[in-house]
Amino acid sequence: MALEITDANFEEIVMNSDKPVLVDFWAAWCGPCKMLGPVVEQIAKEYEGKAVVGKLDVDANQQYAAQFGVRNIPTVLMFQNGELVGRQVGVAPKNAYTEAIDKLLV
Repeated sequence: MALEITDANFEEIVMNSDKPVLVDFWAAWCGPCKMLGPVVEQIAKEYEGKAVVGKLDVDANQQYAAQFGVRNIPTVLMFQNGELVGRQVGVAPKNAYTEAIDKLLV
C-alpha cells in the first residue's frame, strides 16, 4: 500500500530514503487523481522493499507541493538520494512510472 506522505514526514520518508521514491501529489476532488490512485497502489505492491511509493494530499499538505513547483495534479515526482530526478504531470500509463523507478534501481 502506498504510504501517506505529509509535510510533517516528507523529510524522513522522501529526502532521507536510501531507495528510489515515487510521490503522487493528488487531491480528493481531482478526477484524474482518482484514475491514477489504483495504479499507484499497484506500483506500491510491486516495488515493496525495492522503492518507496507514497501519496501526498496537496489540500492538506502544501509546503512541499509549493517547494517543488507542483501546479497541476496529479503530478508524480521521483526522488533518488533526496534529489528530485523526475516529474510526470497528468496521468500517464503505468509503465511510464515503473520505467522511471527501474532506471533508478540499476
